[in-house]
Amino acid sequence: AGALLATYGRGREPGRPLWLGSVKSNLGHTQAAAGVAGVIKMVEALRHGVLPKTLHVDEPTPHVDWTAGDITLTTATRDWPDTGRPRRAGVSSFGISGTNAHVILEQAPDPEPSPAPETPAGTGTALPWTVSAKSAEALRAQASRLLAALTDEPAADVGLSLATTRAHLPHRAVVVGTSGEALAEGLSALAEGRSTAGVVRGVAGEPGRIAFVFPGQGSQWQGMALELLDSSPVFAARMAECGEALSAFTDWSLDDALRGRGGVDVERVDVIQPLLFAVMVSLAAVWEDWGIRPSAVIGHS
Repeated sequence: AGALLATYGRGREPGRPLWLGSVKSNLGHTQAAAGVAGVIKMVEALRHGVLPKTLHVDEPTPHVDWTAGDITLTTATRDWPDTGRPRRAGVSSFGISGTNAHVILEQAPDPEPSPAPETPAGTGTALPWTVSAKSAEALRAQASRLLAALTDEPAADVGLSLATTRAHLPHRAVVVGTSGEALAEGLSALAEGRSTAGVVRGVAGEPGRIAFVFPGQGSQWQGMALELLDSSPVFAARMAECGEALSAFTDWSLDDALRGRGGVDVERVDVIQPLLFAVMVSLAAVWEDWGIRPSAVIGHS
């Protein structure tokens, strides 16, 4: 706030303070998303011409000299009227890594109306038909069988069935057309191995590698993981292992901390850190039990 006062709060026109608000009161600590959350909030504020109120503000903090400039906390929703010049807003983000960023957003100019595009006579909405198989030869054969099986089904119904009820095998093709006749012609070209407009072929790549991301302090809450603890034997077993390993170093239990028993304060750093570690390790065990194993693991805090 002191930096904002020094930068924006001085030399202002009378009756035109810098209005100050926060998105954190709406969403809590969003960690790496803090900056983009503020940007989204202010883009919507610019779009609608409204200054949304900041929640849970009883009085300004006494740690800032508010007389050093003209800044007013936005404790109630206010109209942001059009004054003949663009609305502007500054967004500050103070990241978990210590990175501080500030951007200035300006209201976009009103778009110029453009004429609606003319639709050529005889054209309609383009529809995709998807076909897949285990090899290039099988893909052509699948297109031939589909072509022979077509009767008078609506093209949209055929497309929906192909996309949602058939297996997605590695060798794939998409036939695009604006009519049943055009789609059938594309299928014919696919079956014969011909290249034509509206037919795209490809081979699906190998599935991407998986990374587990472990968040740090600030992601905890009283009662987290209780449903998994009571319903997942894998999760409960790994939590028990973590609890046993930690018992030599703590005078509280993981179960008591999660369930709010024994007067354990989950906001204490010496409780938060091992508690989050145990929950994250146990969540990883659940994913691995489902066959999802990471190629890399990253985290912070």
